[in-house]
Amino acid sequence: MTTAVVVGNPKPQSRTLSAATYLATQLGGAEPDLVVDLATLGTAILDWSDSHVADLVEQVGAADLVVFASPTYKAAYTGLLKLFLDRFAGGTGLSGIAIPLMLGGSPAHSLAPELALRPVLTEIGGTVPGRGLYVVDSRHDDPEAYAEWLAATAPVVSRLLEARP
Repeated sequence: MTTAVVVGNPKPQSRTLSAATYLATQLGGAEPDLVVDLATLGTAILDWSDSHVADLVEQVGAADLVVFASPTYKAAYTGLLKLFLDRFAGGTGLSGIAIPLMLGGSPAHSLAPELALRPVLTEIGGTVPGRGLYVVDSRHDDPEAYAEWLAATAPVVSRLLEARP
């Protein structure tokens, strides 16, 4: 099984990265095999001919489990994550399980993962089990902030992973 994390926070090594890595580890049982901190790609993310970014898209697309994470910006995910997601083919770009994770300053945007990120992940072929996860930024390092979601969703993820060829 291959797990990956894709983080669209414009700040490298962000709390969003920490949260996504924690979630991927909890769901996959080990540290992720691939971590894509989009902020570290610089202008390469804008160059559709960049082979390194194309390779990352291919690896993420083939992963069994991918956590896609973003801070909440204006009730949606970041443009940085959008630039990366635009590279995936519709319907077939992702072959595995996709987990939408968003962090924000208050519970006011708690529907953002469902309304903004989930539809894109399903459009490019990801299987999104359960609901998207929203974590208040100040609790990004509190395991209790993830506990209820993990209790409901981790068993579904496990069954889906076991059923993969």
